[in-house]
Amino acid sequence: MKKIVTINDKMQQGEYELSEESGKNFDPDFKPELSPKELLALGIFGGKYMTDCADEFPSDWFDHAKLSPEKKDISLNYYQVDASMPLETWQEKGWIHSGDPRGWFQWYCRYYYGRRLPEEDQIQIKRWKAIKRHAGAIKKNCEHKDQSCRKKQRQTLLHWAYDSRMI
Repeated sequence: MKKIVTINDKMQQGEYELSEESGKNFDPDFKPELSPKELLALGIFGGKYMTDCADEFPSDWFDHAKLSPEKKDISLNYYQVDASMPLETWQEKGWIHSGDPRGWFQWYCRYYYGRRLPEEDQIQIKRWKAIKRHAGAIKKNCEHKDQSCRKKQRQTLLHWAYDSRMI
């Protein structure tokens, strides 16, 4: 089942190995509510995140993706708000793993696709679990499924594969 994936984008060149079937055999503590394909279609990161690395992933992930090749376009985000920090901020805080220079979502796409890096996977899963605190703030402060309430927190959750539309 092992497959080698070639990386050739603006930020990285190289390759990695897939050791699991796409979308299967996740760590039992990691239960994302949305797949990369679903997230790209809903609208995340102003459409700019994956514009130069589509060749790395299954083409169907991009069938309905909301992408903006030129620059970030917040109107493409599901909640039409900017809920992202600049990459430089992530780098300064030490949140970027050298194998995934774009950050958590790149790690998630590769993990979902079938790459496993046990030590890094545990770090990223721990970060994913910590983001859930935003769901608690939405539940506490918003009417159930009021999509206009706390849009920035909802978009943040969406970036991290939590389906904030259900809260």
